[in-house]
Amino acid sequence: MSAIGKSPCDEAAIRAKPSELPRDPKSDSWVLAAAILGSSMAFIDGTVVNVALPAIQKAFNASVIDVQWVVESYALFLCALLLVGGSLGDLYGRRRIFAAGVGLFAAASAWCGLATGVSGLIIARAFQGVAGALLVPGSLALISASFPADRRGAAIGTWSGFSAVTAALGPVFGGWLVDNISWRAAFFVNLPIAAATLVLVFLRVPESKSGDSKRLDFPGAILVTAGLCGVVYGLLQSSQYGWRDPRVFVPFALGILGVGLFLFAEARSPSPMAPPALFRSRVFSGANALTLFMYAALSCVFFFFPMNLIQIQGYPATAAGAASLPLIVVMFLLSRWSGGLVARYGSRLPLTVGPLIAAVGFALFARPTTGGTYWSTFFPAVTVLGLGMAITVAPLTTTVMGAVDQQHAGIASGINNAVSRLGSLLAIAILGIVMVSVYTRTLERQLRELPIPSAVAQSLREQAIRLAETTISPQLDSSTRATVKTTIDRSFVSGFRAVMWICSGLALISGLCAWTIIGGDR
Repeated sequence: MSAIGKSPCDEAAIRAKPSELPRDPKSDSWVLAAAILGSSMAFIDGTVVNVALPAIQKAFNASVIDVQWVVESYALFLCALLLVGGSLGDLYGRRRIFAAGVGLFAAASAWCGLATGVSGLIIARAFQGVAGALLVPGSLALISASFPADRRGAAIGTWSGFSAVTAALGPVFGGWLVDNISWRAAFFVNLPIAAATLVLVFLRVPESKSGDSKRLDFPGAILVTAGLCGVVYGLLQSSQYGWRDPRVFVPFALGILGVGLFLFAEARSPSPMAPPALFRSRVFSGANALTLFMYAALSCVFFFFPMNLIQIQGYPATAAGAASLPLIVVMFLLSRWSGGLVARYGSRLPLTVGPLIAAVGFALFARPTTGGTYWSTFFPAVTVLGLGMAITVAPLTTTVMGAVDQQHAGIASGINNAVSRLGSLLAIAILGIVMVSVYTRTLERQLRELPIPSAVAQSLREQAIRLAETTISPQLDSSTRATVKTTIDRSFVSGFRAVMWICSGLALISGLCAWTIIGGDR
């Protein structure tokens, strides 16, 4: 989950791979440095972009659908191609595929920074997603292939520590770039990191392959990508055109068909990217259901929360980026403690209690209106959510890895990672519909009570798809303009509250999945 730096089972993916020592053991530290630098680009990009979204929306005079696509185009290709990206490294060389991912990510980042319109930015973000599908599993594969079992734990700890630092500083640094330079700088910052990574990769990192690699499931990758594209496109465009419009229901129906064909093909593929047999494990299925709902809720918070802070509460981008720090700090401080909860209490209890606490955190986000200090409004919500996630994430990783045979641990961790991204992908599209719908209804109700010309009111209705970036007519006097701005802010807060309550419900469903499906064995 990009919002907090890492998705579940990242460390598990490292542990699952057999060690294949490099030709020169002295290269271990260079391998670790390259993996940290390379993966940091994806982590920074995931945390920075959400803080930059309000500035991007303003710069391009974009609708909320455009802004959603900036996030969704990246998440879609990363989610759909993540498992294939890991297999490419095993088959064609981990260093080669990792380097290709770094180079493509840098080129796509430059494209994002130079984009002259929102459509170009969306396309560039899609290429970033493709690059991320090579880069993210590649960085983990380099570590797993280079370190023996007795040293891998220390390597994982170092990689996780730097990931935590990246997750903590990324939003703050990104906000500072937006405030003091430009949102474009948030993408250009990847270029020097990519250059340093490629130097290390070509000079110090040895090549490695897997001797028992299976053939790639390209049909599955194509079907799932096309299917998700159709589903997400239909969901996003429905807010603008309605479900009866052929531009909505045709791609949505084709997307559902593509997903169905993907499931059909996976059941008959000799080398499926997501083996259906793994889901015969009740615990594995339950853990992935929990992952889907929990990370769906979490992604929506980190998509709409910066908009609320910047566009409604008046925070600078730097402060908005720093607003999530308590969550990351709590997760970092409690990660070692929570890692032992499964051994002490079994999987069911922490995976039930953690989501329940997170549900309280999500509900607390629905409490503030406009104004007030951060410490009395959003700090309690962020902190409680961090506590819930801290209790959930480490036991979730342990449960997923313990639900399958060791020989399937690598693919199991990859599937769980992809499921977390799938939850984010679908949630932002679906709850975006809720946000626009509640905002529009609230705005319409309040417009009836405002003493403004009918033409101005109609303009506000037509701009509802832009949410808080609605342009207020300059014909109004300053007092009336202030009243209209307050109306827009209250309408946004109403939509934000509705989304947060749904996120709280998703967290409750996650806890219910754990209690009813996952066993309590230690």
